[in-house]
Order: sequence, then structure tokens, then C-alpha cells
Amino acid sequence: MAHQDYVKRGQAKKRHTKNSKNKKNASHQTPWFRITIASLLVAGFVFGLYFLQSTPNSRKEDIANKPSHNAGYDEIPSSKANDVTKYEADDLPVLKEEEWAFIDALPEYSVEVDVEELPKSDKKYIMQCFSVRTMEKAEALRAKIAFQGLEANVVESNGSNGRWFRVVLGPYDRKRAAEKDRHHLRRAKIPGCIIW
Repeated sequence: MAHQDYVKRGQAKKRHTKNSKNKKNASHQTPWFRITIASLLVAGFVFGLYFLQSTPNSRKEDIANKPSHNAGYDEIPSSKANDVTKYEADDLPVLKEEEWAFIDALPEYSVEVDVEELPKSDKKYIMQCFSVRTMEKAEALRAKIAFQGLEANVVESNGSNGRWFRVVLGPYDRKRAAEKDRHHLRRAKIPGCIIW
């Protein structure tokens, strides 16, 4: 069987059917239902505007024809007049002066609180921020800490793995003071300080 070359053959011609002609004619029909709905909406809107425009005038006329509130007091029926005088005649009960006992009693009382003193710790806290190999880097880091208002020291230590320069702060009597300085340095983007 020989190969057929479908590319050279081209596309098949489309056949036009009667249905496509009917669809074209159907799409060009005028939408009478939509036009009717739209015209009813516009007419309702216009009527609403006309109604709103005409009502304030009639309300103004009603208000002008209505008697004022002050003029109506003379024309109150006798039963309503008796009710008004009844309320005026009844005296409200007189309130007694309130007595607050705690206002006089509070100055006499005193509260005693037993506060235990915190035990004094003999431990001193040191905060180490950096440990570098060269003295120049250690001094630069010490200066950066000094700009934050804290005093740091550079301590040289010789160990089995060589010579190190540690940047330390302290000694602190309380750990709370060391934590305060550590948070101050952390806000200044100097992280990694360890308290021990």
C-alpha cells in the first residue's frame, strides 16, 4: 500500500447546509421581548421621577394647612387636660442621699503585702556577641556595639583550634539586664549574642 501525502492534498471543502442559512436568519431577528422589557423599565423610572417631583408640593400644602403645635393646647379635650394636670399634680418621690460606706472606710484600711526579697545571686552573667580570628574585625564589631551605647571588651583566647578574639559585654549582676542589652542589640540588627 502506498503512502498518502495528506499535506499536499489540502483541506476538504466545507459543505454548506440549509441549517447554517437558517441560523444566520434566526440571529438577525429583532428581540421584541427584550425591547418591551427595557421600555417598561424606562417608563417606570420616568413615572417614579414624576411621582417624586409632585409629592413634596402636596406635603408642603398639608403642612401649611395643619395647625401649629402651640395652637393645639387650647383645644385639648377635657379628658386629656385632666391627664396633663394629673401628671403635674403628682409629685415625684424625693430621693434620699445615697450613703457610700466604702468612701469613709477606705482611708482607715491599709493593706500589708509581704514581699519576699529576691535571693541575691553570686553568679555573674557575661554576654558574648562575636568570636572572630582577627583583631581588626573584633575592633570593628566592638565599635558597632559602642554606637548603640553599650561598652564591649575584646578578649583574646588561645585554644586548641587557634587564636580567637571574643567580643563580650558584662559582667552583669542579673540576667534580666543582660537580656535587656541583648534585645537592644537585636533591634539594631546585631544578632547572635549569647548569655552565659
